[in-house]
Amino acid sequence: MFKVIQRSMGPASLSLLTFKVYASQKKDSPPKTCVRVNELSLYSVPEGQSKYVEEPRTQLEESISHLREYCEPYTSWCQEMYSQTEPKMQSLVQWGLDSYEYLQNAPPGFFPRLGVIGFAGIVGLLLARGSKIKKLVYPPGFMGLAASLYYPQQAIVFVQVSGEKLYDWGLRGYIVIEDLWKENFQKPGNVKNSPGNK
Repeated sequence: MFKVIQRSMGPASLSLLTFKVYASQKKDSPPKTCVRVNELSLYSVPEGQSKYVEEPRTQLEESISHLREYCEPYTSWCQEMYSQTEPKMQSLVQWGLDSYEYLQNAPPGFFPRLGVIGFAGIVGLLLARGSKIKKLVYPPGFMGLAASLYYPQQAIVFVQVSGEKLYDWGLRGYIVIEDLWKENFQKPGNVKNSPGNK
C-alpha cells in the first residue's frame, strides 16, 4: 500500500506546478492560411437533401382525433356559455359580498324594521288561505305596505317606476290584442260569411 501512495503522489503533485511555455514560429516555414470553422471535419454538414417523412398515425392517435372532432362543438358551446355567464356570476358574487358587508355594518334600527316587514309577509300568507291568487298577492302586498311605512321615499320611487312599467306593458298588450282582433275578426270574408249575415 505504501508503494501505491508514493507513485500516485508524484503525478498528482506535478499538476499543482505552474510553468510557462514559450513557442516561436520557424522563420523558414511558409505562412499558413486560416481555416474556417465550416472547413473543419467536425463541423461539416453532410451533403444531400433531407426530407421530412411523417410517420403514419397509430390507431390510438386516430381514435383520439375522432374523439376531439366529435367533442369540439360541445366544448366550444361550453366555452361560450362560460364566457357569457362569468360576468353575471361575478356580479352576483359581488352583490352577495356587498350585502354581507352591509349586514355586518347595518344602520341602527335596520333589523327591527326587517322583522316587521317579514312579519307582515307572514300575516299576508296566513290571510291568503284557500286561494292561489291571494297567496301570490297578499304577502308581497303586506310586505310592500310595511316597507313603505319605514322607507317612504324609496316606496314613492318604486311606485312611479313600476307604474310606468305597468302602463308600458298594458299598452303593448293592447296593441297585440288589437292586431289579433284586426287579423281574425275584421277580414271582409269573415263579415260576409258570418252566421248573422245569411
